[in-house]
Amino acid sequence: MIRPVRRTRRTLPAAGAAAAALLVLSACSSASDSSDSARSQKAAGSGPSSPTKLSGTVTVFAAASLEESFTTLGKEFEKQHPGTKVTFSFGGSDSLAAGITGGAPADVFAAASPKTMAMVTDQRDAAGAPVTFVRNRLEIATLPGNPDKVSSLKDLTRPGLKVVLCDRTVPCGAAARKALAAGGLELTPVSYEQDVKSALTKVELKEADAAVVYRTDVRAAGGKVEGVEFPESARAVNDYPITLLKNAPNARAAEAFVALVRSAAGQRVLTAAGFLRP
Repeated sequence: MIRPVRRTRRTLPAAGAAAAALLVLSACSSASDSSDSARSQKAAGSGPSSPTKLSGTVTVFAAASLEESFTTLGKEFEKQHPGTKVTFSFGGSDSLAAGITGGAPADVFAAASPKTMAMVTDQRDAAGAPVTFVRNRLEIATLPGNPDKVSSLKDLTRPGLKVVLCDRTVPCGAAARKALAAGGLELTPVSYEQDVKSALTKVELKEADAAVVYRTDVRAAGGKVEGVEFPESARAVNDYPITLLKNAPNARAAEAFVALVRSAAGQRVLTAAGFLRP
């Protein structure tokens, strides 16, 4: 399931958190962090030594869990490079990879696991070797106040508890299966969802009592859900790789966007959202 958007339709975390992320990133664009901006410009050939100015649309296919952070980074990129536009398609990494290998035009791919990235690299659709830019771990999302008193992964196996998981082909679903195996647990969910946002929404709408999602998504949901950490998540941490695509329509601007994501400024936005440094 690929969901192309110019601006994400999903409400960002609480307004204060989003504003804070933008303030952090704007501060990183000041003189104290000018070296990051210079490196991004140099990567795209738009630095002081080059007359080339970045322009046009950068199309980014990114895992659903990156929606809030990448939307913030997209806004900052457009601010730094007037005349550019960043368009996103957020969804399950496996669906996005299938779209890319099927010929969907895109400049950048950011996946939630090396396995889904391999779907693209195995078809030689990447311009170079993907680089891990963040990591993510799981949490249990429950209804606010945790009315079912869920305190462990084992609690999700209780009879009568409605639990949702990501589909096993999606990175968050594969990670959940790995965590359950680490705990020697078996769980039959009421539904499998095609991406982590869909799983979380089931809890937000009270159609499920709990879901195994990423902690970044719990944080992004604000007060709509409550997060429960569990030790087995340490056995199922996902690496997130990013790459420029081989047939990128706007390769120079795409390189600059990847540079921003990997820069110290970009990393601050991502870690503020709950991602782990690689």
